[in-house]
Amino acid sequence: MRPVNLIDFLEQELNMIIKSLGYETEVKLIISNRPDLGNYQYNGAFILAKEYHKNPNTIALEITEKLKKTDYFNKVEAVGGFVNLTLSDEVLIKYVNDLTKDLEINMFKTDSKKVLIDYGGANIAKELHVGHLRSANIGEALNRLFMSVGHKTISDVHLGDWGRPMGLIIREIKEMYPDLPYFDENFKGEYPKECPVTIEQLNDIYPRASIKAKEDLKYLEEAREITTALQNHHQGYYALWRTFYELSSNDIKKIYDKLNTRFDLWEGESDADKYIPEMLEYLTQNNLTQISDGAVIIDVKEKTDKREIPPVILIKSDGGVLYDTTELATIYYRQKRFAPDMLVYLTDIRQELHFIQAFRAAYKTKIVPENCILEHHGFGTMNGPDGKPFKTRDGGVLSLKGLIELVTKETRKLIKDNIKEEDKEALAENLAIAAIKYADLLPNRASDYVFDPVKFSDLNGKTGPYLLYSTVRMKSLLAKCAEADIVPSVYKLLHTDEERDIILNLLKMKNVLEKAYVARSLNEVAEYIYKLTNSFNSFYSTHEILNEKNKDLRDSWITLTKIVYDINLKLLDILGITVPDKI
Repeated sequence: MRPVNLIDFLEQELNMIIKSLGYETEVKLIISNRPDLGNYQYNGAFILAKEYHKNPNTIALEITEKLKKTDYFNKVEAVGGFVNLTLSDEVLIKYVNDLTKDLEINMFKTDSKKVLIDYGGANIAKELHVGHLRSANIGEALNRLFMSVGHKTISDVHLGDWGRPMGLIIREIKEMYPDLPYFDENFKGEYPKECPVTIEQLNDIYPRASIKAKEDLKYLEEAREITTALQNHHQGYYALWRTFYELSSNDIKKIYDKLNTRFDLWEGESDADKYIPEMLEYLTQNNLTQISDGAVIIDVKEKTDKREIPPVILIKSDGGVLYDTTELATIYYRQKRFAPDMLVYLTDIRQELHFIQAFRAAYKTKIVPENCILEHHGFGTMNGPDGKPFKTRDGGVLSLKGLIELVTKETRKLIKDNIKEEDKEALAENLAIAAIKYADLLPNRASDYVFDPVKFSDLNGKTGPYLLYSTVRMKSLLAKCAEADIVPSVYKLLHTDEERDIILNLLKMKNVLEKAYVARSLNEVAEYIYKLTNSFNSFYSTHEILNEKNKDLRDSWITLTKIVYDINLKLLDILGITVPDKI
């Protein structure tokens, strides 16, 4: 018989007891915030009291008397309508042994859905900076969490690779190298595949072109003309665009690879652009748009709105399309190609209004069916130690590459001398990525937070390096056990309060994953893994596991170590953090 989660089992047992007393209700055990009174609490007596017109404490006492006859609890007590439950050693020992057979009993599962998740938000020809961290980091962790609960996911970086920025870049390259064949209208040969500028030059071009466009109207107009020609697939401009698209996207992939962030799709605004005519035709034929001051719009305001929700402008009065048009076209082609059950977007919280408009338009026009769930989850800002957005020394925006280098400088100090010289740099970067990712996932998704490179690179405290160091130490202990032919097997003895604390923490995992899934925020998971690791370290520091003379006790401790190690690996993987072999 396959093991089941202990709390699920106890809720089922409690449900049967409540039914035997003549009551009907949904049973949910709550983790007690008063450990001195019990590990768990049942407060459903208050709901039953209203429905059955009884005193809640009377019902709580009835339930308590029944529970006392089971062997699941050391103590069952009714206090003021609450039922406080302290789990027995026997039931905890069985739970640990069930975990050795199947760690999945600790995982939260839900009905499987096809989910397309949009995160990353990188822009072609622009270097990734600290402002791109949270979308990539939270999105990747959320994607992994979705997979862990049973969803089939499709992740898409959705590149900013089209529109006026591309026209400005091409205009500036033309200024730099006017004789390139891309700009020769009479050129008949094959265009060069290699980008005419380096990645360093490319990252400088857009800021420079933007400044020129503000100061020179002729330059701006030429950039607009190039943009229109590019969107109409001008052969030369399109060939040039492909070269710097490839150069830039490959550079972006390298940084995402460092961050352990992967995408199933590398698509962008240029892919959505192809579907705009088809979408506009569908909207027009079905009379789903209106004309307002010469512009084509979709009115998305609702009577219940407590603030002004502007219409979605699809086509400007001058015939141009806007960001809203591309967004709606993106939803249109995703629905057409993938028919997802859910579409999930991770962006800066300041884009909330934009997505309210886009989602309402998608539902109103039936671009997506009513049963397709559209979600936008905004995130707060990552700030530097001074509480302000991260900047370079000269006041510029810090690149993601620069942030990784900044933190790696700190984590190099953590590397022990016994590590091979050729492995030190990769290990320092691994620790740095863990420091960055864990610090980013620790606060609530919607909150701003302060990132201190020194504080979050420490081996002590609530940090990524602390979690990696602790997990590697567990791995080292298990390796020594293997060398001594000691294999984790059966958990027989629950001997100390520290062990009990570890097991009670393990019991909370499924609830934590459920809360994280519902909130679409990984802070609960980040907090939980720290508490679990801390409880194990408290145990480890006071027990000489390998030197314990009582074989049953030693083997039980090793079994518990293996479970915590495996859980840490699983949860760190959900957070997108890689565990090294040594530190």
